[in-house]
Amino acid sequence: MTATNIDPKLLQILVCPVTKGPLEYDKEKQELISKQAGLVFSVRDGIPIMLPDEARKLDDV
Repeated sequence: MTATNIDPKLLQILVCPVTKGPLEYDKEKQELISKQAGLVFSVRDGIPIMLPDEARKLDDV
């Protein structure tokens, strides 16, 4: 596993901190997307940054 990959087991248990709904993982962009909340959480060095204040709006693509 490289530093830019997320552990698949972690992806199975992670949920959006705002809606508690599912997240989609964009491996290429290293982001977790919550369509329900309209937020995108970045992944830095394989660690998801799940703080709503650090997320960007899904519209800001």
